[in-house]
Amino acid sequence: MPATRKRAAKPGGALRMMYQVYKYVLPDVRKELAGWKQHAASIPDRELREQAVASIATKQFHCEGGAIYAAANAAYRPILIPLIVALQTISDYLDNLCDRSTSLDPDDFRLLHQSMLDAIDPSEPIRDYYANRAEREDGGYLQALVRTCQQAIKQLPSYPSVQPYVTELVGLYADLQVYKHIRIDLREFELVAWRDRNGTLSPHLQWNEFAAATGSTLGMFMLFLAASMEDLKPEDALLIRNCYFPHVCGLHIMLDYLIDQEEDRHGGDLNFCTYYPDQETLLSRIGLIVERAREDVGQLPDASFHRLIIEGLLALYLSDPKVRNQRDVRLVARRLMRNSPWTRLFFYMNSIWIRTRQA
Repeated sequence: MPATRKRAAKPGGALRMMYQVYKYVLPDVRKELAGWKQHAASIPDRELREQAVASIATKQFHCEGGAIYAAANAAYRPILIPLIVALQTISDYLDNLCDRSTSLDPDDFRLLHQSMLDAIDPSEPIRDYYANRAEREDGGYLQALVRTCQQAIKQLPSYPSVQPYVTELVGLYADLQVYKHIRIDLREFELVAWRDRNGTLSPHLQWNEFAAATGSTLGMFMLFLAASMEDLKPEDALLIRNCYFPHVCGLHIMLDYLIDQEEDRHGGDLNFCTYYPDQETLLSRIGLIVERAREDVGQLPDASFHRLIIEGLLALYLSDPKVRNQRDVRLVARRLMRNSPWTRLFFYMNSIWIRTRQA
């Protein structure tokens, strides 16, 4: 690693980005995940082991997608990829643990997600994150993930500029995970009350859309990338936060919930797309979020890179095989894909090709 780091080169279009991703990013992500998978497989407690292994096996694409941000700064790729993979792995593991939890205790969920807050603050101590649940022996797995994040963050030159906004986003994410996993009869009430307490944040969004926006890690990852720039100012970090939250983040999670409606219905899980009176309203609201997301990122340097992220999100989720098996979702997907720019079509076909190869 050179002693003096330079500002990252400007990303140069869909083809160049995909080359960087396939050539460098994906192999590095898979190498990181292989190490965490091996650690997860050795977890002593059966329940924790099963959820840790399953989270990597079924949600690898979360890490692969998030690590695209590392493609924008090759010099810091060896720092950004372990950081993004570790934080996303914490997120996916805890989501599995809470979704299929042996507990409905909000204090348990809150302490588990304290690990994410500690992970993004190197000054915080490592804790016993399982103190409020029966299953506790994970062989140091969660603590190792936290330490990996802390060690990487120490190497980001402008992290002090972004830290307040990373902390804000992670705090909101933790709140969401607590309220959406408590007793079923309390979830909606607590989520709406939580939204009311945050009424000054994105007041134009409905409660379910606000909640969706808090569930994305993309804003955190973009702030990590920004922190790898030596001369980033606090006002630059604030602009990034405002351009990613709520619309880019909200689009990410609304698309995720869109394709998971049938799966969540069978599993009895909360789904933010079911709170609209009809599919036309759902389509209208997601369409609005798409347009606002594109407008927001237009304020950022290298806006074309961020627009590629948006088109990639739409392509990735709307090409998912789950879409074909849900008539209403299929119709919404077709409407959203109408008049798509060539970049979205490129990513759409690319996503289908990748899934075909992995099948």
